[in-house]
Amino acid sequence: MSETEFPAELANQKNVFGEPLVSCSYQPVTGFYRTGCCHTGPEDLGVHTVCVEVTDAFLNFSKSVGNDLSTARPEFDFLGLEPGDRWCLCADRWLQAYEAGVAPRVILGATHEATLSIVDLALLKKHALDLL
Repeated sequence: MSETEFPAELANQKNVFGEPLVSCSYQPVTGFYRTGCCHTGPEDLGVHTVCVEVTDAFLNFSKSVGNDLSTARPEFDFLGLEPGDRWCLCADRWLQAYEAGVAPRVILGATHEATLSIVDLALLKKHALDLL
């Protein structure tokens, strides 16, 4: 599957613009459901809907607040993230990182519309990679 395709069963999922959601990453495979997309559902209590490109500053911040995303966790089939990787981040965590001055850049086309219940679109646009 390419970076702009996603499983057919996700065709009704929309991004923050109300358009079809595009994939976030297949290398590493991301998403709460590990489909490569930042879609959500009732099981996703963390709202893993913001597609970001992680930075070293963000990874250090995330680790400092108890969510180590850079260390491999083989028991969860997780290799750990490196700067430049794309990942579906919890909307609350992105907002927390923003408030700390270390918010990673966002890929709006791959960020699920559910994010907008937590983060304002104008704020996301200020950090968008796909609006440059």
